[in-house]
Amino acid sequence: MESRQSRIIIVTMMSTLTFLFSSSEVTASNASRHTTEAIKHAETARIHGKSGHTKTLLEYAQESLTHAKAAENELTISHQRITESIQHLEQAIALANQDDSEAATKHITQALEHMQLPISE
Repeated sequence: MESRQSRIIIVTMMSTLTFLFSSSEVTASNASRHTTEAIKHAETARIHGKSGHTKTLLEYAQESLTHAKAAENELTISHQRITESIQHLEQAIALANQDDSEAATKHITQALEHMQLPISE
């Protein structure tokens, strides 16, 4: 009887660990997907910013910010680089709202520099 209980405990523990590890991998995968999308939109925002298309820069910067925040929420631990990129995206959006595409583009570039650093959990 004791052996049966031990097996049940071991199977339960193994199932729990398997769930936790697979859950962690899905979370990291989602964060990576959102980071990729944030980078893609920020790169497009930068292109439009360099061309003086402030309204389009603003649209892509907002989309990038949405994905950067989603990536931050998916991560199990805080990542300074994501937080810093979010701050730069928010600053870029504020400047784009003031029709300052040059300064907004600089913040988009800084956000990209932070986003393109590797995530390590």
